[in-house]
Amino acid sequence: MITAYGQLTYCTNIHGGEAWDQHFESLKTHFPKIKQAVSPTQPMGIGLRLANLASTILIQPDQLVEFKDWLTQAGGYIFTMNGFPFGAFHDTRVKEQVHTPDWTTAERLLYTKRLFTILSKLLPQGMDGGISTSPLGYRHQYNADQTTWLDMRKRATLHLIDVAIYLHQICQEQGKELHLDIEPEPDGVLETGPEFIEWFTQELIPLGVVHLSEQLGMTPDEAEAALKRHIRLCYDVCHFALGYEHHPVVVAELDRQGIRIGKFQISAAIKAHLPEDTARRAEIGAAFRKFDEPTYLHQVLARQKNGNVRRFRDLPDAQAALQDPDTLEWRSHFHVPVFLEDMGLLQSTQSDIREVLTLQRERPVTTHLEVETYTWGVLRPELQLPIADSISRELQWVLKELEKK
Repeated sequence: MITAYGQLTYCTNIHGGEAWDQHFESLKTHFPKIKQAVSPTQPMGIGLRLANLASTILIQPDQLVEFKDWLTQAGGYIFTMNGFPFGAFHDTRVKEQVHTPDWTTAERLLYTKRLFTILSKLLPQGMDGGISTSPLGYRHQYNADQTTWLDMRKRATLHLIDVAIYLHQICQEQGKELHLDIEPEPDGVLETGPEFIEWFTQELIPLGVVHLSEQLGMTPDEAEAALKRHIRLCYDVCHFALGYEHHPVVVAELDRQGIRIGKFQISAAIKAHLPEDTARRAEIGAAFRKFDEPTYLHQVLARQKNGNVRRFRDLPDAQAALQDPDTLEWRSHFHVPVFLEDMGLLQSTQSDIREVLTLQRERPVTTHLEVETYTWGVLRPELQLPIADSISRELQWVLKELEKK
């Protein structure tokens, strides 16, 4: 729904399936209930997740007409999409394959362009539209040597420049401002705010200016402006909290560099301070292990006494370091419900969400706000609700936070 601080929605990657009929059926089942609960009197935007298979169906004119008719009837509209997971995202082992195919491939490029074609046909006039995507690829697939690392980054960056050119052409022809929102996360080629900013300023801009000047006849200033209009940051609060990043500092540096935030993904990780007592640490480690499941990567980022952050690729990999006396805190990659901070021995990074929403209230830096919660089974049984009610509860919590003075 439209708030004073941006459009607020939820990401439909909570719903399973790869085929369009599965996506559509989930929307028809759950969206009307959610809208009635949180936005009964005004239209409500949807953060649409489309798998590659689903996108090949929805792009067909008859399917688009049917979907647009349903959106009108349901009081919904599409302004943001999730183009990160290419294929299955539930009920199968995803882990590092969430990045596959990555931005070195034609498959990722064509999929993303297809999503933008769909978004350009669904986006209401007067709104900007964005699609979030992988931070180039999975870091550990390419970091064996410097040559492989640099070659990967260049190939991926060239494909992203291709998308920027495509979005510029859509803007020229249709007057619609679309942007691709890169989403840093642990073990991505781009993991952190500083890494994203360095890539954007030192790789994307120099290479992109050359290609936009050659292909579109732009001046360097025009080319840089186009790149900054069409390539932005997806600021996933869970991911930035995992890295112990200081949100005001990151947002201020983005502003200084003229790099825009395409959307805030409102999400929470789990964390715990580690006491000196070894028995207590063992209890906390056991509490973390209860959260482990085989579908997604659950990286652990451990804050050390010297301020450094030690990184583990998955929750089981961190267990041997649980009793490291130099470690003060663990944070692990889960998208747990945002309304709940106290989880017994563990806590969520809800305070990071509050800090980011305060920044947005004080000076809005994006028009897109999207709740991305998909780990519901971690809740105590008495807190678990039907999925539509669970999503509504998340959105209502964010609305209350946005209304605070």
